[in-house]
Amino acid sequence: MTPFALIFLALAMSTDAFAAAIGKGSALHKPRFLEALRTGLIFGVIEAITPLIGWAIGRAASVWVADWDHWIAFTLLIGLGLHMIYNGLKDDGEEEQERSSQHSLFILAVTAVATSIDALAVGVGLAFVDVNILIASAAIGLATLVMVTIGVMLGRVLGTMVGKRAEIVGGVVLMIVGGTILFEHLTA
Repeated sequence: MTPFALIFLALAMSTDAFAAAIGKGSALHKPRFLEALRTGLIFGVIEAITPLIGWAIGRAASVWVADWDHWIAFTLLIGLGLHMIYNGLKDDGEEEQERSSQHSLFILAVTAVATSIDALAVGVGLAFVDVNILIASAAIGLATLVMVTIGVMLGRVLGTMVGKRAEIVGGVVLMIVGGTILFEHLTA
């Protein structure tokens, strides 16, 4: 996987967390930078761990699927991309809630796990391509930390609409990365 593909993958993995962070920021009353950074750290750490878990699962299964591993990575990334686009297009029907100055650690962790399920699946796909999983996980975690921190700070101003668009863009990027992986394996 090229460095550019890795950067795009990291950014794509962080877009659903970015969308959630905008929602979290819009629900807070005047979020401060330290709260945004706290939220970013929680999301970033969880988002960095899940591809490692997925990679371990994929490595365990790689013996049986070595001849068609690129198709697995392609299918997972296309499926995840389509799912992110779908989530970006659907109407959540969010209810107005009372604003606080901070979200609970439990709520943030649950949200971070929910938005990192795709990173787990990407980790499975990465087990079948030539990539340093530690670098990939660190890049995903760092991108998520930055994007979530920015998302929380922007949330109050921008609301959820921009977050939804970010998730759509992330889904398209995942599909492009999947297509690139397939193309590289079929033309090698």
